[in-house]
Amino acid sequence: MTAYKPGDPTTINRLYGRSKGKPLRAGQQDLIDTLLPQIAVPTEGEVTAEALFGYDRPLHFEIGFGGGEHMAGRADMLPDHGFIGAEPFINGVAQALVHVAGDHGARLPIGNVRIHHGDALEVLRRIPDGALSFAYLLHPDPWPKARHAKRRMMNDGPLDLIAAKLKPGGEFRFGTDHPIYLQHALMVMRRHRHQFEWLAQDSRDFQVRPGGWPETRYEAKARAHGHEVWYFRYRRTDAK
Repeated sequence: MTAYKPGDPTTINRLYGRSKGKPLRAGQQDLIDTLLPQIAVPTEGEVTAEALFGYDRPLHFEIGFGGGEHMAGRADMLPDHGFIGAEPFINGVAQALVHVAGDHGARLPIGNVRIHHGDALEVLRRIPDGALSFAYLLHPDPWPKARHAKRRMMNDGPLDLIAAKLKPGGEFRFGTDHPIYLQHALMVMRRHRHQFEWLAQDSRDFQVRPGGWPETRYEAKARAHGHEVWYFRYRRTDAK
């Protein structure tokens, strides 16, 4: 008898990890109850820029946005673009809603974000092929044990799905501070060179955070603990 299941997140069809943590503060719960229903990704149908924002615009998708710092920062930089974020951890969703709502009055609310509380792959499958301009996977859970490698989002099934949804010339960005995940991700990406071109000329291109790449709280925490952080940018090629 074994608990091993072959495949990756596209074939296992279940989420691993926490779905909730500390009890939400009253203000966070209020945002979950009031703001989230207004900006939630619909549960059925195609997920398009027109359906979410009323007209066609460049579309970004972030897989597991954590506390939403990067998603909100990018959306604030690019108000004419549309941003979709998916996150199963309710505390992360609540924190992202704080950012979208304007960080307690520190700035104006962000109107070009839509959020899915749940499985990113479920939403990604409903996005038409070739519709995304950017896809992001930043500091995913590393699942460092070898027997848990199938749980990692950086795997062949998710990469094929991301490649299908990105338009030619679209960009996939990946970041991690975990050396085991780094080695695994580079191995996987080498198998997808027919779909992705690595946008790196020298080591600084993946050791220094690029401009227009807002820092996440996980990245800040990693640096505070003395961890090295790596940044990867890949361009979707024209090849299928």
